[in-house]
Amino acid sequence: MGWPYVGETLQLYSQHPNLFFATRKKRYGDVFKTSILGCPCVVLASPDAARFVLVTGSHLFKPTYPRTKEMLIGKSALFFHQGHYHSRLKTLVRASLSPHRRLRHLTPRIQSLALSSLHSLAASAASAAVVSTFHELKKYSFDVAVLAVFGEVVVDPRCKRELSRDYGIVEKGYNSFPTRIPGTAYHAAVSARKRLGEIVREIITRERNNKEKKKSSSVLLDFKDGEGGTLTDEEIADNLIGVVFAARDTTASVLTWVLKFLADDRKLLEAVKVGGRYI
Repeated sequence: MGWPYVGETLQLYSQHPNLFFATRKKRYGDVFKTSILGCPCVVLASPDAARFVLVTGSHLFKPTYPRTKEMLIGKSALFFHQGHYHSRLKTLVRASLSPHRRLRHLTPRIQSLALSSLHSLAASAASAAVVSTFHELKKYSFDVAVLAVFGEVVVDPRCKRELSRDYGIVEKGYNSFPTRIPGTAYHAAVSARKRLGEIVREIITRERNNKEKKKSSSVLLDFKDGEGGTLTDEEIADNLIGVVFAARDTTASVLTWVLKFLADDRKLLEAVKVGGRYI
């Protein structure tokens, strides 16, 4: 388990994660205990064990996150809840981002962002610079997520820069050691999350005063339960911030692999090009 509180965090961050887990799997087997980022953990290192926890025996486990993670996303985000609240928020978030409601209207803007990213990649390649496809696609994924969630209001360059800056700081601190000492990545992330909350609540206030609501937040703003209850600004802000945070790396990872497979298979690439002409 390592040292008190620190656990094996230093060992994990001082080497490649795969080596850290492979070494312990060899020593202790497919299931072993450790302590990382101040939290005691049970690590499952086999498909069968993971399947039991996530599928066949899922009713025996309750998914949770460390409180330090909740602070950086927002305690009201649906990721940190189960039961009725989770189901309700999941339905609302899904409805707010449905293709018929949002993406069709935003397609021209999304296409413009995609072309801008491709031009940036092409320019870097032409200058013989080292191109980080994943990094470029992270920027693209973030821009699309911000556009889909917050709408045209964030097209303002200053607002977008502030969002991008603070999301980047939160991302760096998310998996850092959770200490609030000034100067640490986690402390900076907590401060950045506070600024994000202020920006998003300002957007929510504008949206409440907008009679022609067309943004994703309008579904959350207009929600009323059977007793007339509504979502608080904090609940809305936490879930909007969480959606963008979750979309950034996952979408960029998928797009990076798509580009790799297309580059490796010329026939597949040509087939995609042909199919694209009919869209």
